[in-house]
Amino acid sequence: MSGSMVSIEKIKQKDIAALSRAITLNESTIIEDNLLVDELLRDATRSENKSIIISISGIPGVGKSSFIEVFGTYLHRLGFSIAVFSIDPSSELSHGSILGDKSRMTELSRLKNVFIRPSPNSNKLGGIGINTYKNIEIAKLAGFDIILIETVGVGQSETLVKQLSDIFILLQMPSSGDELQGIKKGIMEMADFFIIHKADGDLKIAAEKSKKEIESALHLTRDEDMTGRIFTFSSIDKIGLELIWTSVLTYFESQKEKGEVALTRKNQEKYWAEESFFQLLQKHYAHKFKGELKVLLDKIDNGVFVGASDMLSIFSKSNGPNG
Repeated sequence: MSGSMVSIEKIKQKDIAALSRAITLNESTIIEDNLLVDELLRDATRSENKSIIISISGIPGVGKSSFIEVFGTYLHRLGFSIAVFSIDPSSELSHGSILGDKSRMTELSRLKNVFIRPSPNSNKLGGIGINTYKNIEIAKLAGFDIILIETVGVGQSETLVKQLSDIFILLQMPSSGDELQGIKKGIMEMADFFIIHKADGDLKIAAEKSKKEIESALHLTRDEDMTGRIFTFSSIDKIGLELIWTSVLTYFESQKEKGEVALTRKNQEKYWAEESFFQLLQKHYAHKFKGELKVLLDKIDNGVFVGASDMLSIFSKSNGPNG
């Protein structure tokens, strides 16, 4: 693909074709395509960005897509433009992914100034696609007011999503106290808001009980005051959306006023620069020492133990990382 196929002007106009093209280049396995996106972001004027980036996490089946459909539609009615990045699990065998979340957000996907992009997580721990950070940068360049990230829901490593967003919302299922003990400590410490989802019908009482249990648990484990940041909600009843959004916006504005948002984004930029550095380093040396790797694997076939010292000796002899 050529650079002329990516237009900053069209992206800033929220042109769906231009946005899709830029993100396809970013997610390409061809390094030259990735470099075109780097040039695009480097050439863009880095003025103060007004987007609010919100990640939505939770175990599979908690209703992340349903919540985003309802939440995003509500925000659109308030006049906001919305971008949604839905990270789908990749197959270990085929490296393909289902990419089905757009079909589950039928109402939201039909609205003007809404962009929904399902992306494979490429087996990346944390439920985050390997190029998700730059996808978000593209959406920020386009000027979307709200950027929502739906993650796979793979466990404690999913706290990586904190490195992408301004606000981290954790969806929970109505559960008993024993199930609450199983919630990963790391993700509990990272989340800015907790929503006990599917709080309707027979689950209403269980949801309220879970809310009190989470409030008690956070009181013991978190230094900050979590008052007003734990909710029960049903995407069927849709009651309480205004309260949730007002609380999220108030918290964001408070963090922004204290300089926390700018500092967090700068640290995130450094984090992903380091991640990219090590990924490129790994690819470079994996290619450079492909022949040497085959020799090591052949030794294993012949019953020889291969350890770190064998690998380091190869690097040393070849002027590698330790040479």
